[in-house]
Amino acid sequence: MAAAIVAGDCREAARLITRIENNELGDPELLQELREARTTAPVIGVTGAPGCGKSTLVDQMVATWRAAGKCVAVLAVDPSSPFTGGAILGDRVRLQRHASDPHVFIRSMSSRGTLGGLAQTTSSVIAVLAAMPWDLIIVETVGVGQNEIDIVRHAGTVVLVETPASGDAVQSFKSGIMEIADIFVINKADQEGADRRVQFILEALKNSALNPHRLPVVLKTEALSGVGVPELIAAIEAHVDYSMAHPKIRKLL
Repeated sequence: MAAAIVAGDCREAARLITRIENNELGDPELLQELREARTTAPVIGVTGAPGCGKSTLVDQMVATWRAAGKCVAVLAVDPSSPFTGGAILGDRVRLQRHASDPHVFIRSMSSRGTLGGLAQTTSSVIAVLAAMPWDLIIVETVGVGQNEIDIVRHAGTVVLVETPASGDAVQSFKSGIMEIADIFVINKADQEGADRRVQFILEALKNSALNPHRLPVVLKTEALSGVGVPELIAAIEAHVDYSMAHPKIRKLL
């Protein structure tokens, strides 16, 4: 199974991910073998509050990277019901145009009540995907609040998606999630207040010394139309290159 997954067998990968989610792995050496086979594919985290347009933006990102000939894996985490434990797993609906593309792998998973924006098994699932020949791995979190920052432990580049209505400067300063972003995206930028939100974030960053080597980038997008997506892709790739060139500069959590 490990050899098949490393060779890019998506069916075997999907079967193993299901076993991991159901706590039926049974062979920890298999997962260790995949961890040791990890490729250099960057992990891109996309996080933000519910309704900010993360899934639509991810759809546009995948389309842009596919047009450039890159192979992309997407792991989308959806919230689970506190009553039934079930999840709708609806994020994949916005990625349907890529469903038949053999160079795109889309997997939805339930958070199963885990706090922090991800699922308890996310790390193991990323290990499976990272052993395969993908050019990029995108991890989309549950719609999160100010203190759900688990994505920073798994992604080398974190994209925080907001909207013009995400809050004022006070919110920008007090929100813990603001401290983990490498790239800020103000989505739905055609709405009133987008420029003001950009200024709020820039002011917050100016007064922060979290990373004196490189300030986060702040961009505007309109995910439905694709406006601003090429600039976002360029910013992500620039951050990935920077991280590879400066491996010792890491977030400390």
